[in-house]
Amino acid sequence: MPETTAHVTAAEISRIAGVTRATVSNWRRRHADFPHPSGGTDTSPLYDLGAVQAWLGSRGHTQVADPREELRTAVRFQASDPDRTTGRIGFVLTLARRSPDETVALADLTDAELVARAAEEVAELLASLPGPTPVSPPFSASDGPALRAILRCVREEGGPAALAVLAERELEDSAATGVYGTPEPLTRLVAELLPPAVARVLDPACGSGALLAAAAVRGATTLLGQDSVPVQAQRAAVGLSLAAPRAEVTVRIGDSLRADAFDGLTADAVVCNPPYGDRDWGHDELAYDPRWAYGVPGRSESELAWVQHCLAHLAPGGWAVLILPPATASRPSGRRVRAELVRGGAVRAVLALPAGAAPPLHVCLQLWVLQRPEPGGPERKSVLFVDMAGSPGSGAGEQAAGSPRAGSFRAPIDWAGLTARTLAHWEAFTADPDGFAAEPGTARAVPVVDLLDELVDLTPARQVRISRTDVDPVELSTRTDTGRRELTEAARSLLDAADLTAWTPPEPGGSAREWRTATASDLARGGALTLLRSVPDTKGAQPDGASSALVPPVLTGADIARGTSPTGDPAELHSEAAPVIAVGDVLVRGIAGGTGPMARVADEGDAGALLGPHVHLLRPDPARLDSWFLAGFLGSTENVAGASTGSTVLHVSPGRLRVPLLPLAEQRRYGEAFRHVHGLRARARRAARLAEETAALLTDGLTGGALLPATAAAATDTGPA
Repeated sequence: MPETTAHVTAAEISRIAGVTRATVSNWRRRHADFPHPSGGTDTSPLYDLGAVQAWLGSRGHTQVADPREELRTAVRFQASDPDRTTGRIGFVLTLARRSPDETVALADLTDAELVARAAEEVAELLASLPGPTPVSPPFSASDGPALRAILRCVREEGGPAALAVLAERELEDSAATGVYGTPEPLTRLVAELLPPAVARVLDPACGSGALLAAAAVRGATTLLGQDSVPVQAQRAAVGLSLAAPRAEVTVRIGDSLRADAFDGLTADAVVCNPPYGDRDWGHDELAYDPRWAYGVPGRSESELAWVQHCLAHLAPGGWAVLILPPATASRPSGRRVRAELVRGGAVRAVLALPAGAAPPLHVCLQLWVLQRPEPGGPERKSVLFVDMAGSPGSGAGEQAAGSPRAGSFRAPIDWAGLTARTLAHWEAFTADPDGFAAEPGTARAVPVVDLLDELVDLTPARQVRISRTDVDPVELSTRTDTGRRELTEAARSLLDAADLTAWTPPEPGGSAREWRTATASDLARGGALTLLRSVPDTKGAQPDGASSALVPPVLTGADIARGTSPTGDPAELHSEAAPVIAVGDVLVRGIAGGTGPMARVADEGDAGALLGPHVHLLRPDPARLDSWFLAGFLGSTENVAGASTGSTVLHVSPGRLRVPLLPLAEQRRYGEAFRHVHGLRARARRAARLAEETAALLTDGLTGGALLPATAAAATDTGPA
């Protein structure tokens, strides 16, 4: 079978050279020596990567593509081959162990020399990687560009970055589904929930090995992992060797539930982010497995099978932390197993995370902290529940208020604050379970006997909710008075904003005013404004959750509709070149419909945020266009309808929006009017929010007995007649 060389599209050429698509098109037309298409179709041609790189070099164009993108491009069109992938992963390990000077020397080799050197060095360590050792040389003559891309990626981005791209390529062509990464902040939290003295740590569904790497940072010296996806196991083996060079690393390939590679082994701790919702986990064939000490898990309870698998691998007194979906805590089919886990003292804590903490991002995942009971050990009388799903900065509030796709509107998670609060509760509980001081609505130690009802529901939100005894009547009364005062002030402000007497209609009997208009595209061509938007890069690198807290927030269409500050998650932006919003920019929702305004002017609270998907940015020249005038006319119902296309979902084409051609002084008059309308909306939203909050306080106080109706209070003060 002939080898497939690396190919690139015109869009990829533009990223490699750091130019626009239009520039690449010009090169194709103007330069006869530009490489001819070597594949693809007439409408989507493909070009040989080596020929393109040679042409760019001959013209003096420096390649500016991100090393990961270059590697992704180099391997994308080559046929998937497990032996080749194993060899490439091994090559990453050999490179990471080299000094910078040695890698520079490798870069000076020809492709043929590089292939020969890589094959020679990789052959020595292939036997140490999980899986069968390749029977044939892992590389061929056509692998030169891919190996060179691996070399650059390791030198500039590090070994883990190269491993991630190689695994991503293999997973695209495999039958593996539901393969999710665990963000670094979550791996740190999992590791910090373990005692500091654990030495031997097992992850039976290790994926890339991120949880084991976090355990190594905490001092673990023996790292054991297993994964059913070969490329993930190999990636973990190499990645852990790089992350923890002094640790003893053992990684195996296989399904831990059906073919446990560490059968009979006990560890000090187990960490795991297992597959979710797997109905084919082996229920029938494993019905009499000795691991089910707390009951046979139901067919739909694969997560409880993983829980018991992890407990079976713990030494007495050993700890396990699992990342599980919320349904594990409440599904009726798992009630009996949950009851035995609680009754036996195996469940020590259930901690709810905010949505977006880890994939799947729309779900509020939970951390289950387990401990294998010790024979004759202390009785465990309570279980700690912590609900961080609604904590400040979690984005849970935005999600609850949104549409079915509200997960797109989450604010970035404050990982530092979330971790500190969670660990503070956990440390206080482990130090003195009987004396744990509850934080109503967030954390509570619940007696085991109270959990063993007909539901055995271990959902943290259910267990930490505020009860009547948690409410201080004096504090509630003070909060109610403050809310009432703020509501009164907001209502007065709304009345002031609703004074529309200064707005005049046309002369009696006259017609509505008319004016000449131009499209936004016309104004852009004339230099009066600039049109910008974020273009999703579906093939580019995805920002990871670990760095999202360091990236500016993203302004979404929901923020415009709700009038909120930017709440979008940078990890979901999928764009490496999103425009940065400045004061005075006009922001237009890209999808019509729903409630709320379609456009607004960016203020200081929006400045510095990134432009989200489905939002258009129009940056006017202040000497020619007034921002508020522009926003007011662009967001009108008639204007949006005329510029929208589609049937079920209406997409707004910003270039088709029309703007009246008026002198700047006249624009500013209209702009002040639209600014007044914007203030009216903002005050109305604030008054409505305060009214809801005050009503909720009053309702909770009255139903909880902390507040009394006025007539009842008067009767209590005066006594019976």
